[in-house]
Amino acid sequence: MPLTVTLPDGSTQSHPQGATAHTVAAAIGEGLAKAAIGARVNGDLVDVNLPLPGDCTVALVTAPRQNKKGISKWRDEAHEADALMLLRHSAAHVMAEAIERLFPDTLLAYGPALSTGFYYDLSLDTPISTTDFERIEDEIQKIAAEDRPFTRYALEPVAGMARLMAEDNKYKIDNAQKAIAKGAAELSWYATGEQDKNWEDLCQGPHVPRTGLLGAVKVMSVASSHWHGDVTSDRFQRVYGTAFFTPADLDVHLENLEQAKARDHRVIGRSLGLFEIDEMVGQGLVLWKPKGAVVRDQLQKFISEHLERQGYSQVFTPHIGKLDLYRTSGHFPYYADSQYPPLVERDHLKKLSDEGCSCAELTASMSDGTIEGYMLKPMNCPHHIRIFASDKHSYRDLPVRLAEFGTVYRWEQSGELGGMTRVRGFTQDDAHLFVTPEQLAAEVLGCIELVKIVFKTLGMNDYRVRVGLRDPDSSKFVGEASDWDAAENACIAAAESLDVPFSKEPGEAAFYGPKIDFVVKDVIGREWQLGTVQVDYQLPQRFDLSYTGSDNAEHRPIMIHRAPFGSMERFIGCLIEHFNGSFPLWLSPEQVRVLPISDKFNDYATTVLDALKDQGLRCSMDTSSNRVNGKIKVAQEDKVPYMLVVGGKDADAGTVSVRHRTDGDRGAVPLADFVAAAVKERDERELG
Repeated sequence: MPLTVTLPDGSTQSHPQGATAHTVAAAIGEGLAKAAIGARVNGDLVDVNLPLPGDCTVALVTAPRQNKKGISKWRDEAHEADALMLLRHSAAHVMAEAIERLFPDTLLAYGPALSTGFYYDLSLDTPISTTDFERIEDEIQKIAAEDRPFTRYALEPVAGMARLMAEDNKYKIDNAQKAIAKGAAELSWYATGEQDKNWEDLCQGPHVPRTGLLGAVKVMSVASSHWHGDVTSDRFQRVYGTAFFTPADLDVHLENLEQAKARDHRVIGRSLGLFEIDEMVGQGLVLWKPKGAVVRDQLQKFISEHLERQGYSQVFTPHIGKLDLYRTSGHFPYYADSQYPPLVERDHLKKLSDEGCSCAELTASMSDGTIEGYMLKPMNCPHHIRIFASDKHSYRDLPVRLAEFGTVYRWEQSGELGGMTRVRGFTQDDAHLFVTPEQLAAEVLGCIELVKIVFKTLGMNDYRVRVGLRDPDSSKFVGEASDWDAAENACIAAAESLDVPFSKEPGEAAFYGPKIDFVVKDVIGREWQLGTVQVDYQLPQRFDLSYTGSDNAEHRPIMIHRAPFGSMERFIGCLIEHFNGSFPLWLSPEQVRVLPISDKFNDYATTVLDALKDQGLRCSMDTSSNRVNGKIKVAQEDKVPYMLVVGGKDADAGTVSVRHRTDGDRGAVPLADFVAAAVKERDERELG
């Protein structure tokens, strides 16, 4: 019986059983058949030569075209991500083969593709070092030049396990056993070439059709890792690499990495005196120094203006809460691994100590509610819910919009911490809106407006949107289907209003409702997930929230969680790298520095300084013994937007010689004119 294939444009094809995505491409055209390297079949990324499962949807993934410089041109970001995932998964296999050629005692464990490349975990007594990278790359190039096909074959579980037992690789045996336990009907291998002749690896796929598509592969680094991430288990060497379709693509990537290294917020933040992470205070806990506090304070004032305009009420909540609060919300004990341990009340702790209670017994008692305690708050929402619940509400009172710059705490593994972008204590520009069903769509749009204002003001105009929707076939999503439909339609309509690329991602909603995530691309092309808007039906139900409707009956409100910045720490870490530390005037910790060319002009320099301070400009005067060129150099290194060089002519004429940190010398202007221009630039939050 023939199968029906539905293409992205809605058209259909009819093919015999056993047809592949390559068959579909060939039916469209010879050129497409040559370019096809994989496909999305019913939403899953698969090999281009894998038999289709029956009637299905097929979206082909093709190798990119190149411009005159050899840089790949992509249809869209989703297509690029799929093609690179296929390529990089294949490159992981080829790198593993190359390593086994050079180090025959290698025992392979696991080698996935990543968003930026791939890695392979392997057991090998001989340390792999940077001096080995070139040799590995040479072997990779040889394998790529052979242009061997990636050939898939599968065995039923019993035969597959017998094969693995004969190979005697305990890691592959463990991988296979886990796959079978999850219901795998077969075990699959990929050979780079012919089965039982060329190198092969236990793998689910997918891969590109042949090794010759690996246009540029580079070994990037080597680190240590452990089997299943367990530090008590076998230790591995984890070899990282990356792959692109052309050498030019790789060159662009490496250049971006160099730029990223130069823009590292940890380095810039320390050199500019913005923040500190002190081992004595604790890993992942940020100390905001005075200059960094200025940046944070300005951002908070900026968004607070718009919160007031939109009718938000500011609230403050404590840093801890009773365990029962988080039991009700569901944060404890279900997310205990990502939270700090509970704090036990003194009386309970003494009683348990006297009784010789073990740590495991204490944990169990806290989980089941036998013993009460407190916890550093992992989320602000339960606290805001209790504020809402403290008063009776009519439908006339809604929407209720509660906002807080609330600090929360999460237990992140030490190896996952990274400067300000991954921390253990962070402040969210958090808000929770309690709305009626009729208000939902408009309030989601209002949240979206805030995000747009933030991005526009900061010049972050290159961003995309992910709309996380429920999977109708999954049981993890709670609530009525009609509520979900309304919420999803509101989120999709809001995303459409932005006029930026957005994707609908079924199955990616939170269990309590759909969400909108904003993924920003910075000036060197890196993506950061920043703001979010989420619709929630679950927490109002868990806390039994209600309002009185126009029918005098009790109704359940809907919650909206929204945070345009997300985490202040992460957002400012991103901004430091985006601006390379050269913040626009309104955000700069120091906006103007006065540079007298010698001590005898300090009096006039003080007059200039006072004029700046009178208008609230953040400024200082360099009274050091440096020559003026030295003072300029220091100010440039401090990334001060404006330097005002003053000497005798300026004192006589009432002028200042203006120097901009990027434009250089702008010449002499009347002091009053400069102050007025700087105030305008600051107040209008110009990017400069």
